[in-house]
Amino acid sequence: MTASFAEYRQLAQSLSVDALALVPGPNFTRALGHSFMSHERPFVLVIPAVGAPAAIVPNLELGSWELVNFEGKVFDWRDQDGYQAAFDALAAHMPMKRLAVEGQVMRVFVHHALKQASPELEIIDAEKQISGLRMVKSEADVAALQKAIALSERALHRVLAEVQEGQTEKEIESRLIQALFSEGADDLAFTPIVVASDNSARVHGHAREDYKIQSGDALLFDFGARKDGFCADITRTVFVAEVSDEARAVYETVLAANMAGLAATRAGVTAHQIDDVVIGVLEASPYAEHIETKTGHGLGRDVHEAPYIMRGNHQVLPAGTVYTNEPGLYLAGKFGVRIEDDVLITEEGCQVLTQFPKELTIVGS
Repeated sequence: MTASFAEYRQLAQSLSVDALALVPGPNFTRALGHSFMSHERPFVLVIPAVGAPAAIVPNLELGSWELVNFEGKVFDWRDQDGYQAAFDALAAHMPMKRLAVEGQVMRVFVHHALKQASPELEIIDAEKQISGLRMVKSEADVAALQKAIALSERALHRVLAEVQEGQTEKEIESRLIQALFSEGADDLAFTPIVVASDNSARVHGHAREDYKIQSGDALLFDFGARKDGFCADITRTVFVAEVSDEARAVYETVLAANMAGLAATRAGVTAHQIDDVVIGVLEASPYAEHIETKTGHGLGRDVHEAPYIMRGNHQVLPAGTVYTNEPGLYLAGKFGVRIEDDVLITEEGCQVLTQFPKELTIVGS
């Protein structure tokens, strides 16, 4: 049985529930030390406040499940028979009155199967508390993040060395994806954003097949590899062949906001305080009307996880928290600039895990 189950038992006790239920996803992987797919077959790990855990496992996954060395009761089921009998058997084996679940991850049909097996069962959403266990990273977690970040940065260096006017956003995106896997990525952390010119002013734009980059374009990359279960999330904005005075001024403003956020980061500050500093720099600039986003979000097994770095979130950030510092300005119809670092909070301040240069860069000249 994995040692991390103790944390989940303690959390169940603190929430006054009989058990926690996890489904495939970051928390499931963290608890078991093995990754399983989320698909049409329900797959549930139940960790009680007291006693041995249990699991509902699709029969076709039993071979992989053996690697977990699970020490609890397993209720498997076959496609031909359906899964409800496994839920009924779980309910008989582990009677529960209150069950905490991951509200952002558990799907409705799993919820319904649990309720059908135990009509009186109270199911509560404990997403914040369950995922919150991942907020403080271990040394192994940080090492995995650093591997994902380092290979992502190597991939970007390779791609930028080959950027030329006339290439399309889609061509550059394809080269980036190839470079990420060539450098050792297990997977993409998310579909990369590679956008230029007016498209870079869209916070979550999509690469176009019909636009060829031109001299003076801003070219924004928001991307990251997944390695050993952890995600990189990096944004850099460069300029093609030349840069206008306006674009330079916007870039320097965003960079100043990014640097101010790093200076304000240390164990014990709140998410609100960091965001207030970062956004404050942008608000004090001539470009305040072009602010679209908060400062950032937590990073780890998920690309977006707690804590969320925004005004109004007064959560105190302990050492070991990793978050993204990603201010941006977006001039609709013209261009956008975003600079994103992955930041580890320490007792003394912070360690910037991203090492890719941030000074204004011109490529393809």
